[in-house]
Amino acid sequence: MARGNAVWARVYYRNATGEELRSVLTLMGPGGRTVELHCAPAAHDEPGTCETPRVPSSDTPGSATAIAEFVGAGPVEEAPLLLRAGSERAPGSRG
Repeated sequence: MARGNAVWARVYYRNATGEELRSVLTLMGPGGRTVELHCAPAAHDEPGTCETPRVPSSDTPGSATAIAEFVGAGPVEEAPLLLRAGSERAPGSRG
């Protein structure tokens, strides 16, 4: 997402599994800057969102990318990866 000189990442989800899930939303900007946010999607069928803080960006809005990863419950090193989704750079953007 971009507005003015700010960029941020947002993911919409619905956890209909009835089980605990964890997610990580990562915003990667130019120059190696990264913002990472850990979210805990509630175990019910209601829609929800997870959003990183807005950060200033002096580059074009398409120069940032985002990745959302959802994993199952259990120890982090054993939790199954359920979903990984990422944004695409805008055509012609730098980065």
